[in-house]
Order: sequence, then structure tokens, then C-alpha cells
Amino acid sequence: MSDWIEIGNLTDIPPQGSRIVKGPDGDIAVIRTADDFVFAVHDQCPHKQGPLSQGIVFGHQVACPLHNWSIDLSSGKAQAPDEGSVACYPIKIDSGIVFLSLNKAP
Repeated sequence: MSDWIEIGNLTDIPPQGSRIVKGPDGDIAVIRTADDFVFAVHDQCPHKQGPLSQGIVFGHQVACPLHNWSIDLSSGKAQAPDEGSVACYPIKIDSGIVFLSLNKAP
């Protein structure tokens, strides 16, 4: 059994937008940046558990909608001076189709 699940077409996720996927440990935010990179992170800010899927995407970061904490989408780490991190999940794109692994990235 493959650990990759199909999310849909890249174009199904708006630039600087997101989709939510139900994961074994809660919701996963699948986020597309303006330059068409796609990242997947646990959908709760480490500060007050704000939904990152509803945050503002800029560069390769997302700002939590509750208190504006910035989370680096490639590492899941909060940007200084804030501290904390969220789990990241592997993403791959094949022929315009986005796939997500439900196994957390190391």
C-alpha cells in the first residue's frame, strides 16, 4: 500500500491559498505559494492553534490569522522572535497532480 494520497490538480489549489486534508493526527493544510510551490503542514499554529489554512501566504511562509505568527512552510518553524513549530508532510507533484504523504517529514 502506498503512503501517498492524491489531493487533486495543482490548479485546484488557488495561488496563495490552501486546501484541508484530514490526517491521522488532525487537519493538514496543503498550501500553494504564488510561485507554485506546494507545502503541507499541520493546520494549527503552535501559539494558540489558529488555523494556518486560513492564514495569509507570503513567499514560502504563512501568517497565522489569530496573532500573525509567521511559519516557514518548508521547515514548519515559527519565525523569530516567536518559537515553536508545526509538523510538515511530504508533497510531490506528478503531471500537475498533487500527492501528499500522511507520514510526517523527519
